[in-house]
Amino acid sequence: MKKMKKYIVIILVVILLAGVGYVVYYLYYNTAFLKVTDQGREIQKNNQNILPQEPDIGDDKLSDEIDLNNLIEQDLSAAEKFRTGVFSKLRKLNLPQDFSINVFMAGLDEPRLMSFDNDNNLFVADKGRGSIYLLKDNDRDGVAEEQIEIDTGLRVMHGVYYHNGDLYAAEENQVLKYNNINNQGEYSGKEVLINNLPAGSGHSTRTVIVGPDEKLYVSIGSSCNLCEEKDERRAAVVRYNLDGTGQEIFARGLRNSVGIQFYQGKLWSVNNGRDMIGDDLPPEEVNIIEQGKHYGWPYCYGRGIANPEYPDRASFCQQETQYPAYEMQAHSAPLGLDFMPEQDNSFPDLLKDNMFIGFHGSWNRTAPTGYKVVRLDVSREDSQTVNFVTGWLESDGSAWGRPVDVEFDNGGAMFISDDRAGAIYRVVYNKN
Repeated sequence: MKKMKKYIVIILVVILLAGVGYVVYYLYYNTAFLKVTDQGREIQKNNQNILPQEPDIGDDKLSDEIDLNNLIEQDLSAAEKFRTGVFSKLRKLNLPQDFSINVFMAGLDEPRLMSFDNDNNLFVADKGRGSIYLLKDNDRDGVAEEQIEIDTGLRVMHGVYYHNGDLYAAEENQVLKYNNINNQGEYSGKEVLINNLPAGSGHSTRTVIVGPDEKLYVSIGSSCNLCEEKDERRAAVVRYNLDGTGQEIFARGLRNSVGIQFYQGKLWSVNNGRDMIGDDLPPEEVNIIEQGKHYGWPYCYGRGIANPEYPDRASFCQQETQYPAYEMQAHSAPLGLDFMPEQDNSFPDLLKDNMFIGFHGSWNRTAPTGYKVVRLDVSREDSQTVNFVTGWLESDGSAWGRPVDVEFDNGGAMFISDDRAGAIYRVVYNKN
């Protein structure tokens, strides 16, 4: 009897140790707080590109790429009128050689998505103030002289899109249209095109664009980190006619695809992955959105990997979902995106087919990541993100700015919105 009790105790101890070991293993790989990281080294890697040790300087293209990859710290130029608040001290950012950056507008609250009209006037949604502004650079010196408020009192004002003389705007719960808007921000009428978008929980921003098929595409994020949605419009891209009729679910399984953009006939998006399964899981995604496809969430992440909460969906994940075109660093929080214009562009030709993405930055990670603008060459299947503008994330882990949207104007200059610094920046290439 004593011998039996001894065996039972041994078995229980083994089971207990195995259980403790499993818990430690699971937490180590699925949460941040048990990990010990060299934050300084990780931030340095986040802010700089790793260059080849011995580049072939005889290859002209490679030499150009090395120049573009090598980020150089420079002063952020700000007009005297903008040198208050976060810009009361000199700020520095890192860019490739021969590029420069300046503050185009400051003093906003939370500028989010942007859109240019045909005359290079800039519409911007200010989420913090619930307003839409028209910013005008009348003397074309790269600094906005006029700030015209078009509308205010809007709910989670995030998305704006200019198309054929009209301005479309996405609140959390509806899509608006400002008809025949002119360069003074005046319009002939304001319409509510869609008045019943799902709202009230989870991701609250809405993105609206007009596709080459003259349809409205609205991206609506999930109501939660991980759950099965009751409203099929959540975690989806929904398509409408230009007058707001004809609702159809265009694509599903997209947890939070804030940035959507057509390029060369394809609908591209960047998607924010779920939280709470590790510093480096799941990867953020670049997707090519196709009608009728399912992109995995909430059951899967990455290339057909079932989430721990849905092990029984492994077959679905591997066989019935569309994999991402590219994967990016987890918790970077990609938001806005744009492509280098195919015409009237001031950037070097080497950047053709590059997607530029605003990384808003992490919160659920031991060492912070993101807080920068990256580029991705979509002409190659094996491309990875390359840092383009960095420096908002400081060496101590604090961040004085958070990039949101990236938009090129009609002359090929790049504009970046920052909802922490309340600013919009302008990036130009000076070697033409």
